[in-house]
Amino acid sequence: MEKRLSKRKLSWFRAFAVVIPLIILIVTELLLRVFDYGHDSSLFIPYPDNTDYWVMNKYASERYFTDTANATKGSIEPFKIEKAPNTCRIFVLGESTTAGYPYFHNGSFHRWLQYRLMHTYPDVKFEIINVSLTAVNSYTVLDFGKEVVKYQPDAVLVYTGHNEYYGALGIGSTSHIANNRFLVKTVLYLRKFRLVQLFDNIINKFKAAPSGDIDQRDNLMKRMAANQQIPYGSPAYLAGITQFQDNMDELCRLMQDKNIPVFLSTLVSNEKDIKPFISELGKSASADEQFNLANASYNAGKYVLAKQQYDKAKELDMLRFRAPDAMNQIIVKLSQKYNDVHLVDTKSVFEQHSPNEIIGNETILEHVHPNLYGYALLSDAFYQAIEKEDIIKAKPAQQISFAQLLKQMPVTKVDSLNGAYTIMMLETGWPFNKPIPAGFKRGNTIEEQLAGALSTGRINWLDAMNQLFQYSMKANDKATALKAVEAVMLEYPQNTTYQVYAARLSFDQGDYDNAIFYFKRLYDNDPSLTNTENMYLVLLKTDRPGDAVPYIGSAIKMPGSNPQLNSLLLIVNEIVDLEKKLTASSNDINLREQIAMDYNKIGVNEAAARYRQTQ
Repeated sequence: MEKRLSKRKLSWFRAFAVVIPLIILIVTELLLRVFDYGHDSSLFIPYPDNTDYWVMNKYASERYFTDTANATKGSIEPFKIEKAPNTCRIFVLGESTTAGYPYFHNGSFHRWLQYRLMHTYPDVKFEIINVSLTAVNSYTVLDFGKEVVKYQPDAVLVYTGHNEYYGALGIGSTSHIANNRFLVKTVLYLRKFRLVQLFDNIINKFKAAPSGDIDQRDNLMKRMAANQQIPYGSPAYLAGITQFQDNMDELCRLMQDKNIPVFLSTLVSNEKDIKPFISELGKSASADEQFNLANASYNAGKYVLAKQQYDKAKELDMLRFRAPDAMNQIIVKLSQKYNDVHLVDTKSVFEQHSPNEIIGNETILEHVHPNLYGYALLSDAFYQAIEKEDIIKAKPAQQISFAQLLKQMPVTKVDSLNGAYTIMMLETGWPFNKPIPAGFKRGNTIEEQLAGALSTGRINWLDAMNQLFQYSMKANDKATALKAVEAVMLEYPQNTTYQVYAARLSFDQGDYDNAIFYFKRLYDNDPSLTNTENMYLVLLKTDRPGDAVPYIGSAIKMPGSNPQLNSLLLIVNEIVDLEKKLTASSNDINLREQIAMDYNKIGVNEAAARYRQTQ
């Protein structure tokens, strides 16, 4: 007769049966981490070049892609671990448009915004950190949003919605898991563990038969699109809208609970100048038919009707790389539902700057990505919304108009050409299938050479900017050299060398306000004797003696300062007094000559010449 286990022993046995596998899993996970298998998927990690800063983790995206070969990388935009006083920290969430494709770097709208804000509010330290990724959607945006709230944001900017069907975890993508949000979120959580990463890698190796390997010659659009026909109103179509609604609502609710201002933008796409990708055959009201009707209406001058027909053609396009109107309706409703969610009506801005208020190639490169003018408009839409909500608690030193921004923004011709070449190559593939124009031949200017090398990956962006700078300096083209160095300075704001070049080149170009701006940034970052001397010298050369006096006084107190600074201070104070008298008697030639002579005494002949020229 078999001896039965006592109840107590049976309970112990069951407990061990549960605990031992758990212990094995935990030990295996720990061993994998000790031996550095897999990747830490945290959004931010300490910056390897300077551990006083956080930087976006290049592996942060891998959890969202079924095949990590498709996983995309973000920007390197370090920000301080210890948030400094008087810092405005803004995070940017979204997809490829938000990342600035195909220009990236200073073509991205957040860099246009950063440039405008830092010149408008020079006494505020702006950290604008873009954590957008190509080929992701609202699942990634939501997860990244949950992370950025831990890093003391003053605002969060969001532009997302075009990738809901074919971005990672999209309804029609190759990275699709299920239509169940709980299941998707559970899988995303589990993928943080190295053990799950190991299982994923094993499964992918068995799945990847030679015929099934990813063809890297295919563009990412083709590799990510599985279900290429999603009819309007179909279950898959509705599932994409529901997915976007649920994820964005959760994001907005999270930000509301944390009292973090969110600026949520409506979406834009090319309506007029891109034919529907896939039109449903046998339908009387097909995408192609609506597009043809829209063209006829437009050519007949019936623009209101044409706009409606173009929009309907986009809605009926079964290859859903352009967000349906329902996404914008959700965005508007969320801004009405939550007090801390502010609408950025980018679509209205683009329509106002489009012929007959129909968005086309004037602002959009292909189907959804803006050209440089479009990215400037996108930045303006966010800028105006930020100004309206008054989140920056400082007085503006100056207001930069949109026209000034377009003129001053350091985007080089290399950037512009690189974007054009990149799009031209993209459009040779699916779903555009447009051959390179027969007459196209790349020119041989330095900008064209560098852009060609950049667009084909033969050099990186920093190398391109450095080569442009060196060539321009040799050619004595200081305007282009300044634009190149300002561009790199925005990319690497911690590197003060670029600010020195920007300040000096600005002065050489006669842009004294810009020169003072950059010298002041250097001084604020490091009030050394050298930076203090630069400040009072540039202020004297631009005839601002009153502003120079405090810096001369500071320099006098510093070790190693020139003993003659006391004499300099006396003369500068005399100039200040003489200028006050001249204000009351502007035609006094003797006063002007005295001021000019004083400036000559201290070697500031540029300012002296101004007073003699006006005599």
